[in-house]
Amino acid sequence: MLPYPNIDPVALDLGPLKIHWYGLMYLVGIGGAWLLASRRLASFEPSWTREKLSDLVFWTAMGVILGGRLGYVLFYDLPVYLANPLLIFEVWKGGMSFHGGLIGVMLATWLFGKRNNKSFFELMDFIAPLVPIGLGAGRIGNFINAELWGKVTDVPWAMIFPNGGPQPRHPSQLYQFALEGVALFVILWFYSRKPRPTMAVSGLFAICYGIFRFIVEFVRVPDAQLGYLAWGWLTMGQVLCVPMVLGGAALMVHAYRRQAAKA
Repeated sequence: MLPYPNIDPVALDLGPLKIHWYGLMYLVGIGGAWLLASRRLASFEPSWTREKLSDLVFWTAMGVILGGRLGYVLFYDLPVYLANPLLIFEVWKGGMSFHGGLIGVMLATWLFGKRNNKSFFELMDFIAPLVPIGLGAGRIGNFINAELWGKVTDVPWAMIFPNGGPQPRHPSQLYQFALEGVALFVILWFYSRKPRPTMAVSGLFAICYGIFRFIVEFVRVPDAQLGYLAWGWLTMGQVLCVPMVLGGAALMVHAYRRQAAKA
């Protein structure tokens, strides 16, 4: 068993102002995405300035934050937030939905594309390899918050989490960091280094994320207010990943068929 590091969720305490590690992880994700996008900008759109790129990153960041929070409210704990709507603004306590954030990013990207004469999938293919930076940082934020831990286990790397009872558990946040952050970034970054048909990079992102998340859900404890939806193992996260994988596969098939038809 490994000791849980017990990091204070508050990174900096300035009296009435408290800066949480969870919030800083979002800044790391947004900043990392901007830096990597800057490196890829010339090959994507040589006429764009850094200001235009910053606008795109800002729009998508707002999509992540607003969509992620609203997605959690709608998908995971709607009755609680209806009873106390002010809880929606307490984002430093966690409670963000990746699938809601994805919908937010898609909407923001579509609106940005309309304003800048770029197709939706051109922008999504450009953005997709940048997303794992934020996903990985977010999972580290979950780990510091000691939330979203896994099931009880006897694996050598199990940890006892402050709010998880006395038994050692899977550090599922670190599994997701490794898969959704590191592995997904490596796959998409190297795949997108060569020209690919439009929609292919977006499709690969959806497939890989959906598979990775579906797998980790088997060892992650589901949200207490939802529990398992069916068969004693199916979670909301898995339900939301199924259309991602199917949709991603459809995008890749369509992308390469359309490329072959043009050849």
